[in-house]
Amino acid sequence: MSATTEALPALRPQTRQRNLWTDALRRLVKNRLAMVSGVVILLLALIALLAPVIAPFEARQQLYFTEGSRVCEQYSPSSKHWLGIDRDCRDTFSRLVYGARISLTVGIFTQFIVLTIGTLVGGTAGLLGGRWDNAMMRLTDIVYGFPDLLLIILFSAAFSTSRLGRFSGGVFLIFLAIGVASWVTIARLIRGQILSLKERDFVLAARAVGASEGGILRRHLLPNTLGPVIVAVTFGIPAAIFAEAALSFIGIGIKPPTASWGVMVAEGYQVILVSVWPVLVPAIAIATTMLSFTFLGDGLRDALDPRTR
Repeated sequence: MSATTEALPALRPQTRQRNLWTDALRRLVKNRLAMVSGVVILLLALIALLAPVIAPFEARQQLYFTEGSRVCEQYSPSSKHWLGIDRDCRDTFSRLVYGARISLTVGIFTQFIVLTIGTLVGGTAGLLGGRWDNAMMRLTDIVYGFPDLLLIILFSAAFSTSRLGRFSGGVFLIFLAIGVASWVTIARLIRGQILSLKERDFVLAARAVGASEGGILRRHLLPNTLGPVIVAVTFGIPAAIFAEAALSFIGIGIKPPTASWGVMVAEGYQVILVSVWPVLVPAIAIATTMLSFTFLGDGLRDALDPRTR
């Protein structure tokens, strides 16, 4: 017994406290594809932040004229224009760099709207239950019944001529349109998590000592839903980027000459029979960004899922 007792202190320094987040980080680091995707996303974010420094020209600057026309005829890359120029004689690389700002901003900030609406609806429904739950879920079902892209198009078309639609080239209207159409998944996810958590012992104990329902939601329930919500948000970012590109392509998204990847694809499509470069370059940027967020989301889902431990 004495030998065993003396050996115990030697074992204590080797014991490390582990929790969900440290275990998740350890598993995420081991996922090479997710880590590479995270690096790509960080590089894209840095490019967007440093756009005025990186881009050799202004995004709207028309550089050349052909016989008095504003339409260019040479689109291929050159030593001066690494990714060529578009039909309006603007440097494609510069527009691609500035377009990263718009596309990433739409993808990321739209999720704040999604989180706000989804947390309010799903949290209220899951916590209060009863009639509130029924009313909130019927509202969610109605929104869910509309295809996301169709609802975004209807919202954008309805407010496109308003002051909000004209402000900042329609960027804020796109934020609202995508956010209003995309909160359903987060709301259902949070509701399901809260319904399963609110009967747990730590919640019952907090209620027994007199904690308010709002305090329980804020301090105990919502923090324990962060794992699935983070994964859902990570998958929602590429969906929002694609939605912006689709809206801009059909002409009801970001308004030209504002540079976004969707606008660049729409403008390049007009000369695709002459050159594929004006379409290919922004399309590759959209695909790379969407794949990076998707692979990162897969990695986070595997890392945060307790069943993979």
